[in-house]
Amino acid sequence: MGILHGAEMTASYILHSVFRLIQMIMALAVCGLYGVDLNKANREHKYSDGKWVYAEVTASLSAFFALLYLIPFMSRVPFAWVVDTTLFILWIALFGLFGNMYIKEKAEGDSGVQRMKNAVWVDLVNALLWLISAIGMAVFWVKHKNNRSRWTGRAQV
Repeated sequence: MGILHGAEMTASYILHSVFRLIQMIMALAVCGLYGVDLNKANREHKYSDGKWVYAEVTASLSAFFALLYLIPFMSRVPFAWVVDTTLFILWIALFGLFGNMYIKEKAEGDSGVQRMKNAVWVDLVNALLWLISAIGMAVFWVKHKNNRSRWTGRAQV
């Protein structure tokens, strides 16, 4: 029996945890990159653009679910891949939104524009991370959906 009554520290569980930790770190990086502009607008009592709020919400949800999936057994929840797929779609939309605004933009010494150009690529990395986890979770679910309990072999897990 493993740690926490059955949660074994296998190589796949450790790899899964490291992957989720990377997702959380990348999401928090996006919170910081976009939060700079929201903080500046707030200090100057200006309107907070909805695009930046969308970026913060997407990053916050990603960080929350990455942290939630670090809890043993949370990744075994049926249809957890649906959450990962939804987050992938949110990240792709975010990449498209800000990529359209900043990829072709010339920074010309403007650190704010350069920061946003960098943020666009971090958005793409986040999207790819959530795509990989969505595929991995779907494969895990399909592979284990008909498993039986360890103790009697009668109950479906």
